[in-house]
Amino acid sequence: MTNTFIHEIPLRITPHDEAVLDVRMDAARNLYNACLRESLRRLDLMRESKAYQSIRKLPKGKERNAGFKACRDSHNFMEYSLHAFAADTTKACWLGDHLDAFTIQKTATRAFNAVEQYAYGSRGRPRFKGYGRFATVEGKSNAAGIRWRDSHVVWKGLRLKALFDLKDPHGVEAHALSCRVKYVRLVNRMMKGNFWWYAQLVLEGNPHHKEKNAISDGVCGLDIGPSTVAAVGDNNAFLTQFCDEVIQPWKEIGLEQRAQDRSRRSTNPDNYNDDGTIRKGSLKWHRSNRYRRRQARIAETQRRLASTRKRQHGELCNKILGLGKTVRIEKLSYKSFQKNYGRSVTVRAPGMFVTKLKSKAVNVNGMVEDINTRSTKLSQTCVCGKVTKKPLSQRHHTCECGAAAQRDLFSAFLAKYCSNNTLDICQARSAWPGAEPLLQRAMSRLYETASRRSAPSSFGMRRQSCSPVKDGSIIIEVADDVAERREPRRDVDSAVRTPWIYPWGGSAKI
Repeated sequence: MTNTFIHEIPLRITPHDEAVLDVRMDAARNLYNACLRESLRRLDLMRESKAYQSIRKLPKGKERNAGFKACRDSHNFMEYSLHAFAADTTKACWLGDHLDAFTIQKTATRAFNAVEQYAYGSRGRPRFKGYGRFATVEGKSNAAGIRWRDSHVVWKGLRLKALFDLKDPHGVEAHALSCRVKYVRLVNRMMKGNFWWYAQLVLEGNPHHKEKNAISDGVCGLDIGPSTVAAVGDNNAFLTQFCDEVIQPWKEIGLEQRAQDRSRRSTNPDNYNDDGTIRKGSLKWHRSNRYRRRQARIAETQRRLASTRKRQHGELCNKILGLGKTVRIEKLSYKSFQKNYGRSVTVRAPGMFVTKLKSKAVNVNGMVEDINTRSTKLSQTCVCGKVTKKPLSQRHHTCECGAAAQRDLFSAFLAKYCSNNTLDICQARSAWPGAEPLLQRAMSRLYETASRRSAPSSFGMRRQSCSPVKDGSIIIEVADDVAERREPRRDVDSAVRTPWIYPWGGSAKI
């Protein structure tokens, strides 16, 4: 299988094109729901069968795997069997008039993959898509169905013109258009109250590497926390706040959601019981215009936060790969992160960041090595070999041998010298005299910027140099990839209320 990357291009859509695409997108949604229902039905029948129940009791091995395979075959719980079901469904109704064969097959595959992950316990039971909740369709190849032809996307009589970046300062788009197109995906997004259509070209090869993002051939040790990231390379090190520009307006969103609940109850009184709970059964909900505008404001704010998070993930990945394209990181349980640091994980998405880092490392012929935390114990080990447990409140590593450093930076330094889940103490001890100045300079840079920006307590800095304002509030400046990036300003002398960001770009206080 060849390397693959994605390049996204906006499309110029006429009102006629938008009307046709909306109908086709809704047809794909109905087909997805039909395939999802059929897949869940087959899975439930397979699990209820006596043969499946008896196979479950067998010990793990070839006999058990063969029994499960025979059970799947007998109940037609297979991807290509669902393709046949989707083809028969579209031929029997109006869906076949709006979808091509490749789109039908990929939609069925999407539904089957969701059910298969649920069957293996990788995710929860998949849900059906409501109206307007299905935003992507794709083909299987560039030979038929949704195709890329001469700066246009062609699909069943539609020719959707692409809007190219005429400046293209880094040559990203020129490189993407020079690669072979495997298949095309159409994406519909709402931005600032309007729907925008994009074509995602799935291309063969590696993405373009910008000259400003230098890649080092060395080894980089990485330590990820709920709100901080520490990285140590051969010639540089840094400790930074994780996604510092993504500041979730919890209070403002909570106020809006409570207002939405009051609006739903006032406009739909028959849908609630006397005790305030929602009635069971099929209910029809009426939503006021204010409710819809409030819902659009919340959705736009969440979209901006997600856009900023994605951009900062990419910038941090490039910064880490600049220290070394072989990255060594402790293997963490991000589900445990969600249980213990729920809000922090919601804002920063460390699992998504690690997945993106692994993808970018592979694109530059690097790799991300996972380290077993139980065998290495990086946060408890010193370069002298002594292992001492530390509470989470102790943010600095100090030892009788004279080694002293910030805890996260020291763990990242030790991660550099781990191989096959084993820490090479001798190699780390010999490299410590040269690495100690790097870690000190990394902390010095933090103290230089502490006077103008808030720092988390996990940095282990002096409280008077980085303490936030008394009530803990800060100004929200959510960056957006489609808007000009601005540096947030903050006055440490006076507390400022968090402003609400409206979809049209302004802000006001609630």
